[in-house]
Amino acid sequence: MTDRQHATGDDPLARFLRAATATPDRPAVRFRGAGVTFAQLADRVTALAGALHERGVRRGDHVGVCLERGVDLVTALLAAWSAGAAYVPIDPRHPDERIAFLIRDCGPRLVVAADDRPTRLADVETIAPAAVGPATPPVPVTPADAAYVIYTSGSTGVPKGVVATRGGVASLLHRLEAVGAYPDEHRVVGWNASASFDASVQQWARICRGDTIVVLDEEERRDPARFGAALAAYGITDVDATPSHWEAVEPGITSPSLRLFLGGEPVSPALWRRLAEAGRQGRIEAYNLYGPTECTVDSTIAPIEGDEPHIGPPLPDVEAHVLDDRLAKVPVGVTGELYLAGPAVARGYVDRPGLTAERFVADPFAGGEGRMYRTGDEVRWRADGALEFVGRADRQVKVRGFRIEPGEIEAAVAAYREGCAAVVVPRADDLVAYYVGDIDLDALHAHLAARLPAHLVPARMVPIAAFPLTVNGKIDLAGLPDPDAGRTDGRQPEGKYEELVADVWADVLGRDRVFADDDFFALGAHSLMAIRVVARVKKELDTALSIRDVYRRPLLRDFAEFVRATHVGAAATAER
Repeated sequence: MTDRQHATGDDPLARFLRAATATPDRPAVRFRGAGVTFAQLADRVTALAGALHERGVRRGDHVGVCLERGVDLVTALLAAWSAGAAYVPIDPRHPDERIAFLIRDCGPRLVVAADDRPTRLADVETIAPAAVGPATPPVPVTPADAAYVIYTSGSTGVPKGVVATRGGVASLLHRLEAVGAYPDEHRVVGWNASASFDASVQQWARICRGDTIVVLDEEERRDPARFGAALAAYGITDVDATPSHWEAVEPGITSPSLRLFLGGEPVSPALWRRLAEAGRQGRIEAYNLYGPTECTVDSTIAPIEGDEPHIGPPLPDVEAHVLDDRLAKVPVGVTGELYLAGPAVARGYVDRPGLTAERFVADPFAGGEGRMYRTGDEVRWRADGALEFVGRADRQVKVRGFRIEPGEIEAAVAAYREGCAAVVVPRADDLVAYYVGDIDLDALHAHLAARLPAHLVPARMVPIAAFPLTVNGKIDLAGLPDPDAGRTDGRQPEGKYEELVADVWADVLGRDRVFADDDFFALGAHSLMAIRVVARVKKELDTALSIRDVYRRPLLRDFAEFVRATHVGAAATAER
């Protein structure tokens, strides 16, 4: 049996070590132009794992990993596995309070951190990623042993740690190989997601099958031009993104051929059709992946083809049940809640026995021997065996006595015209739809009124240039601007540069007007909007700016003065 024909339970660390033996000189990790081979990485992993063991890490322990993106991060994740532990990603960009909570909640034996981090990790022992200990063989584990703990938002506002297993990670690699999403030949994979987001596992764990991992830095992830340049410079063949993130960086893509994995959010009809057309032209081979963190990343897959979005059939090793409130299977075409079972189902939540029992329930279709995870997602079977995602059961809201599923309204807006999308949220006693796209409001209202009951038609429609995103690339509902935040007073922009910047800001922010003393970020802007401001100023004045220039001068009058000085200075230099 070759490494590509491994068994479902084949441990991912064992696969990595075999790859290091088979192709020692092959690039393993690349970051900012530098990198290490598989042999070099294996040596680093062995050294750090020995140091972890020397400091008391044992099988089943939790090891925190608080590192910036780079080679050290990959080393630490693999070293935790080699020591028999589960890694717990701790984003060094998170506030101190959240980091302290994660440490209290998961109780790591120690944390792998850079030398400048100990003051933020005063309550736990730390170790540097370059630490060297005695060479120790990998600790034997079983598929039931924990692989990692990743924290997700909790409905109560308290994050909850999902404990995924080594068998679950092995199954993840196996099931994506089994359907051909991961080809037999070695690939170059762009690691785009944050390590604190479960999609990162689908990306960085590709190294276990011998693929090269290119760790994209923060600027490459955010800037469309740099994102596209990185794909071309490193020869990246495979990349993973949320649909929102992909649409933000898509303008910078120049790669002649790319395998794209989308997940984390529904794919809009417009994006689906655009990628399907790119597939017909041989430019992008795109897949829509669906799966909750509690089921080890991906549970279903759909090649993006045709005109209608869906999430595809279950992957191998995944049992999918669409059930009603009495846990009875519903017929094809009928909406029900999705339950998932199989080896990828996580162990549960860290120190949350009640919540674990509520979400991880006995599987009545397995003779009571197994468990299934209650996703909270509403889906329906199609006649061809694929699943259609309908919406989140827990996004239901009550407005004026009516129970409302915002996803139904959002789908209706998306169906209005190519390029339109919306997020619907309750505000006071009404529904507000934040939308992107070129929309005639009267025509949209008529479109919705013709398709939805009156109580589902939003009372207010608020234009927005782009949806705010979380660090994981998902739409940040809490970051949507207040629809009543607009003002009617303030100093009007004066002069060529203030007026130009005001026009650009208003367009990017989706506002009728902005004032000279306005703060860009206080108006609801985020990094993707800053990218668009820089691009627009360059287009209007042929003046190159950076995103940092926007952050350093958030007031319109200050930014406009900087734009003026930069433009005048560049013109003077060109004349000399």
